[in-house]
Amino acid sequence: MNEKIITFLNSGLLEKYLLGDTNMAETELAETYISKYPEVHNAYNTLQYNLEIVAKSNAVEAPRHILDNILNELDEAPVIQLKKYKKWHKIGVAASVAALLFAGTSYIFYNQNKKLSEENQIVVDEIFDLRSDIEMNNRKLDDVMNQFKELNDPDTYKYIMQGNYRAKNLKTVAYINPKDKTSMIDVVSLPQLPEEQCYQIWAEIQDKMVSLGILTQTDRELRAIPYTENATALNITIEPKGGNTTASLDNSVAEIDLQ
Repeated sequence: MNEKIITFLNSGLLEKYLLGDTNMAETELAETYISKYPEVHNAYNTLQYNLEIVAKSNAVEAPRHILDNILNELDEAPVIQLKKYKKWHKIGVAASVAALLFAGTSYIFYNQNKKLSEENQIVVDEIFDLRSDIEMNNRKLDDVMNQFKELNDPDTYKYIMQGNYRAKNLKTVAYINPKDKTSMIDVVSLPQLPEEQCYQIWAEIQDKMVSLGILTQTDRELRAIPYTENATALNITIEPKGGNTTASLDNSVAEIDLQ
């Protein structure tokens, strides 16, 4: 790999291009390098793959309850129907009818105003909830960006753990950065176990097994796990439901050497 390509890859321009944060000149330069140099094209594909992993693990479903609440309120809004009245010939009857109409209309408008005030309060509450959701999503976006940077850090090592004959379809990917002292795991596939059992991941340190947590059937996302200094291996075992304090190495389903 020549010095020109190395300088480009270390400039961070490829990451900016992938995130849509480049100007016109930078975009043209990035696309030129991607199309011209296979090394840059491969690095771009790797960045895309890592970004997909992070996006998959942090997917957020839209708050459906907000739309449902607004539609329910619209359905319950009162409908005013105008009725045609025959002309009354007697002034007394006409006055009585006018008084009744005025009272009825006043009552309807009173109820409408009351309903409108309640609906306004609901809208205010929904806006407050939306602001809270936006703040939460911004925090999640920051976490996604941090994970994305961690995955593409040159000091981050990738370890693929595949299951043995006890769990042939098991596959997890561990990302360990000794410099920043961070560890993450992405559960790609996890075979189903009986209800009374669970998967537990361990780190081997000086011939001792230290628990890093339980991997559940629904835990198929990129997440942080405790970083263990001087760990020599990772091991996944089948344990009783709720986890175990001591690793059942006889029930090991996946293991990988970190040295």
